[in-house]
Amino acid sequence: MGSGKLRSALVIGGQGIRARKLRTFLSMISLFLGVLAVLTVQAGSEIAERAMLSGVELSRGRDGTLWMSVPDEPSALTVVERTLSGRSDGVASIGMNAVIGEPGVRPINDGAVPFDHARAGGPSDGSGEPDGQAIEVKLEALTGDVRGFRPFRPVSGEWLDFASAPALAPRVVLNEEAAVGLRRYRVPGEMALPGAAFHVTPQVVGVVADGNPQPAVYVRLDEVGAWLPTAGPSREGSRVQVLLSPAAPELVRTLRARLVAVGVAEDGLTAYPVNSREDMENQLSLMRLIFLGMAALVLLIGVAGILNVGLATVGERVEELALRRALGTSRLLLAGIVLAETLLVGLLTAAAAIGTGAAGVEVGSALFGSSYPALQDISFPWQAGVAGVVAGVVAGVLGGLVPAIRAARIPIAAVMRA
Repeated sequence: MGSGKLRSALVIGGQGIRARKLRTFLSMISLFLGVLAVLTVQAGSEIAERAMLSGVELSRGRDGTLWMSVPDEPSALTVVERTLSGRSDGVASIGMNAVIGEPGVRPINDGAVPFDHARAGGPSDGSGEPDGQAIEVKLEALTGDVRGFRPFRPVSGEWLDFASAPALAPRVVLNEEAAVGLRRYRVPGEMALPGAAFHVTPQVVGVVADGNPQPAVYVRLDEVGAWLPTAGPSREGSRVQVLLSPAAPELVRTLRARLVAVGVAEDGLTAYPVNSREDMENQLSLMRLIFLGMAALVLLIGVAGILNVGLATVGERVEELALRRALGTSRLLLAGIVLAETLLVGLLTAAAAIGTGAAGVEVGSALFGSSYPALQDISFPWQAGVAGVVAGVVAGVLGGLVPAIRAARIPIAAVMRA
């Protein structure tokens, strides 16, 4: 019995929509904007979260990655390199500053600062080195492919090949800022490593986007290890970081045990997980709430439009509804007929808004994906689709509730007006 009444309400509601196409279309316009606003907020928050996390992942690592700092000591470095050699679930990076260009001169961007903040020339700063054509970069010597933890985006060329034999002239991959420096200043192809007795001639094989505003280069540790000093103050300022997969707890234990065995303090070997999403959750939630409030106001305008149209429609259908009551239609079914009509309008509007939103995401990704990496290969988030359906249903119920109650209260005597 209940399913029959529901089916009847839906059928009669659909007939009412077809009978008043123009009025239905006009009521859908305002509701369409409200549902589309909800979709935009939901999809926009997902895209913004992806963009923020993408930038952090480039510099810190994917969520869940274990990060460990290791002292820059020859014995510790030997243990790290041997333990992680040939493994994909752990990568170590030895970071230091290096100078590319003329030897024995003060770099243009002293301290590896971004080139927009580099000095414009002038006399030496008193360090004893004259100004010259050289740039300073952050050099990261890697034991393996770090892209499993930090998903660098390729810009040109290729990435380091860790499967081939080490080259005498180290192969390097630049980040975008380092590439800007080499294009802008045309420095000699000579690289000075901190404390090294001889300079090396690097081979530039590619450029990647790593999210670092400073100029940086990436190189295989086994290709520059022979050039680096093994001990002494010349290694001061270098730093060693280890990125480990959370799915390899035995590797973490093995590495820690071997480092402790060569004299490294155990309390300084804690593996900290990267929790970028958790760190940003408060910021993202606040942004989402603000824009959801704005979308709710637009949606309320659509609800008001459906409400006005529904009340006007019920006023015009008094005789028809009273006749249905006289023929035995219950008050509940009359209310269901009116409510089903507004609910169908809400669902149709939600479907139109979801289709428009999905098409907008595809077009935006195609047009702006090359300029904004966060929009590359992005798809319409299913959470936004669910939010659009919920918004359409809620708007249909809220906009049709009052007209449905009014229709249920129409007296049978109203049929005598005809």
